[in-house]
Amino acid sequence: MNPRLAHRGLAFILSAALSVVAADALAEVRTLETAHGPVTLDGDVERVVTLYEGALDSAYAVGVKPLGAIVTRGGTDVANYMQSRVEHIEIVGTPGETNLEAVVALQPDVILASPYLSEEQFNLLSQVAPTLAPEVPRFEPDNWRKEARFFAAALGKQDEMEHVLADIEARTTEVAKRVSEKVPSNQRQAILARWMPQGPMIMATGLFSTGILTAAGFEVQDADVVKQGRPHSSPLSQENLNLMDSDWLFMATLNPEGRDALSAAESSPAYQRLDVVERGHVIPVDGQLWTSASGPIAAQAVLDDIEKTIETATD
Repeated sequence: MNPRLAHRGLAFILSAALSVVAADALAEVRTLETAHGPVTLDGDVERVVTLYEGALDSAYAVGVKPLGAIVTRGGTDVANYMQSRVEHIEIVGTPGETNLEAVVALQPDVILASPYLSEEQFNLLSQVAPTLAPEVPRFEPDNWRKEARFFAAALGKQDEMEHVLADIEARTTEVAKRVSEKVPSNQRQAILARWMPQGPMIMATGLFSTGILTAAGFEVQDADVVKQGRPHSSPLSQENLNLMDSDWLFMATLNPEGRDALSAAESSPAYQRLDVVERGHVIPVDGQLWTSASGPIAAQAVLDDIEKTIETATD
């Protein structure tokens, strides 16, 4: 072989190989705009810790299994709807308090956090690993999609997440069609409430689950008792239970204490007088899912509940 041609061939192969390596290196380095400014990730993300229920949900939705997570609000473990998926995960805190030592012990490559992570916590956690908290406005029903895309970008799983979200969009359209077929248009007003030991609270219309309800064809109300920027009303007294009256009442409880309080109230005259009770349209739902969770897996679970509701309560 002509030495000059051989030299040119080798140079071409080396150049192509270096180009691939350079492209891979560039692909591994990504900078995300977060609630605390830009954060750069360099390399593959393998060891993930989540400090937010929506982050845990989004990670599993694209096939990533985090090493650590926080307990659900009002519970002692991850949310009920996630428990069949999550195995051998370390609990590293609660929604209000992170066990920093437990996080350090897991040696994470990245920490996925809540949009409401404080600056102090961000600075502490960033000393352990790059910490990413999405920047989203408070209490807008589409926030969960923005968060899901953000967490997927952190994990290098953007394409996978787009497929997941497209499936949810298609499913939502199907459920909305069933609602339009089964529920008359003048009977679609709905309220989501959560019964606590102190009494029921009406949930805001801008939450994750109320957004799913709206997308499925219900007209979600808050009885004008939820203040701007708040996730729910103050607990209602027995005299004000009529504020929950609607065509449909989705009634959530977080834990046994809430369920016991609701059971005690169900026999009260004020509760029994509600039109929604007489119609049999009080729908018990899991408060861990409906009033605390967010994310693609949660969206499908809420749609499951809605579909089951219209198939059973309208027959």
